[in-house]
Amino acid sequence: MQTARRRSTNGTVKGFGNVLRDWRCVRGLSQLDLALESDVSQRHISFLESGRAQPSRDMILRLATVLDVPLREQNVLLVAAGFAPMYMERQLDGPEVQQIRKAINHILCQQEPYPAVVIDRQWNLLVANDATHRLLGWLLHPHGMQSHLAPDGRINLLRLLFHQDGFRPFVRNWHEVAGWLIERVHREGVAEGQSDANLRLLKEVLSYPDVPRAWHVPHWEARQDPTLTIQLSKDDLELHFFTTITTLGTPYDITVQELHIECFFPADGDTERNIEKLRTVSR
Repeated sequence: MQTARRRSTNGTVKGFGNVLRDWRCVRGLSQLDLALESDVSQRHISFLESGRAQPSRDMILRLATVLDVPLREQNVLLVAAGFAPMYMERQLDGPEVQQIRKAINHILCQQEPYPAVVIDRQWNLLVANDATHRLLGWLLHPHGMQSHLAPDGRINLLRLLFHQDGFRPFVRNWHEVAGWLIERVHREGVAEGQSDANLRLLKEVLSYPDVPRAWHVPHWEARQDPTLTIQLSKDDLELHFFTTITTLGTPYDITVQELHIECFFPADGDTERNIEKLRTVSR
């Protein structure tokens, strides 16, 4: 299985036909499959991919819907065909997404006293509740976290888990959790299109010491457990969490579509009690 890329190997932007073919192959569809699901002829799909026919804007959006192409990559398809981008990328604190931000803040507040975070497609921490900040303060020194793990001022959760100065020394089942997370990154790259920034981040964390070389390539046949517990331990205090991921439905904004809200829940009664201890110490 491949990852849809908007650029060719020499760095030039691909034409519409090549980008369409990439997404069709990523989704595992033949030209006939795509034609049937899009209610167009196979010949027209062939002509679009070969450049013998030019798509209309409506045709691009129809094919993108069938192929479940993310909004950011739908813009790429539109531009490759000579059209203006359709979807905006707004700041999360902008007035246009004020109601979305209220909904997010409500979720984060309701998750107390357990951690909850909002991340973007590059795993950057955008928003977090108070419980998350308590957890970060318990595990890491704020100055060290800023200088080593957030040089640009943004905490990156993928880097935080993999870096020796991050969570790694405190995760008792690090190999299991990190391996599962890398598979998730590989799978999301296929599903959403792998950006250059994502590829650089993936290359960086895979270059850290003692990261298995086997993780450099995806293992599609690997078993994915329905839940995975992360086991944190420091100063005779242990916290075991499993997580849930929430995305926002039917978005028409790139930023909103790419948001992931990850909530941490106690995996056992000891964690429930220890969270209260941590909460008391932090006051």
